[in-house]
Amino acid sequence: MYDPRIQQIAQVLVRYSLDVQPGWNVLIRSFPAAEPLVREVYREVLRAGGHPTITLGLNDAEEIFYKEANEAQLRHEPPLSRWVAEHFDGVVTILAETNTKQLMHVDPRKISIHRQATGNIMRVFLERAARGELHWVLTLFPTNAYAQDADMSFHEFTEFVFNASLPDPSDPIGYWQRVSAYQARVVKWLSQKDEIHVVAPGTDLRLRVGGRTWISADGRNNFPDGEVFTAPIEDSVEGHITFSFPAIYNSREVEGVQLWFEKGEVVKATAEKGEDFLLQMLNTDDGARRVGEFAIGLNRGIQTFTKNILFDEKIHGTIHMALGKAYPECGGKNQSAIHWDMICDLRQGGRMYADGELFYENGEFTVEELRE
Repeated sequence: MYDPRIQQIAQVLVRYSLDVQPGWNVLIRSFPAAEPLVREVYREVLRAGGHPTITLGLNDAEEIFYKEANEAQLRHEPPLSRWVAEHFDGVVTILAETNTKQLMHVDPRKISIHRQATGNIMRVFLERAARGELHWVLTLFPTNAYAQDADMSFHEFTEFVFNASLPDPSDPIGYWQRVSAYQARVVKWLSQKDEIHVVAPGTDLRLRVGGRTWISADGRNNFPDGEVFTAPIEDSVEGHITFSFPAIYNSREVEGVQLWFEKGEVVKATAEKGEDFLLQMLNTDDGARRVGEFAIGLNRGIQTFTKNILFDEKIHGTIHMALGKAYPECGGKNQSAIHWDMICDLRQGGRMYADGELFYENGEFTVEELRE
């Protein structure tokens, strides 16, 4: 598939998201289906003076691994992955799955064991990123599998991806710079607040964020992007929340998730479908029952649920929370082998208060200085 917008996306990824500098070692990792974008990213890294390395994986490698690996292999820490986390300057990950259901029937226990084994690699990766030593970006190349998950034709899904990524094709980098400037205003306002209170159908949740850092996700780590997020104080989450869309993790869909919190910890969890998997993931480690991220979706170009978290967590008018690992740049201390995002839609009857002040209602900011 060739489309001139592919080259524009590559330019944004290399020149804006990573901001590749001469001499950088940059890993481009993906799958064969994304070859057109991989090629253009490779070209752009070279033009920026970097040293690109390409790794293309097999779409069914994870399935083979989890079905064949013994206990020792599950607990093995891949040395190449650790080397990348410790030494590379930039990483571009391009999702391009041709079958998103490969792990549907894999034993969740095996996934949990391997997540724990690679947890230190993720910790090193995120700590170096927080220090500005490692730049990374995650994006997606359209495939039929993603289109089918989103209940779209391949053409419809391709246009959805490109439109969400390049709302202004005449000035793609300039557009994301403007997004960055707007979201910086939102972050500045939220950074002065402590208690966040979320009220929606089936939801009444309080959490504290005072002293934590709000981050503007403006296309530098995810692409497309459009959210602001932080890490709640670990023992501050109280109340209950109902998530509006299926929570998807390792190809498993868990529908109708409801969580109850006391002193920051999930004390009760139910689901209409996939509850056993939900409970197994909550038992991954001590940090899996605590919230590592709280975020507000701000991308107006993303309005529908696609069953792909890269897009869904940015749906305008939603919030999402991640159980597990906190991003250290937010000041979060929660450690876990998992980071599982779950989305709550506030567009119909949802409200948020900051220190008692209503600032968000029915999917829109009500405070003048936060409006676009």
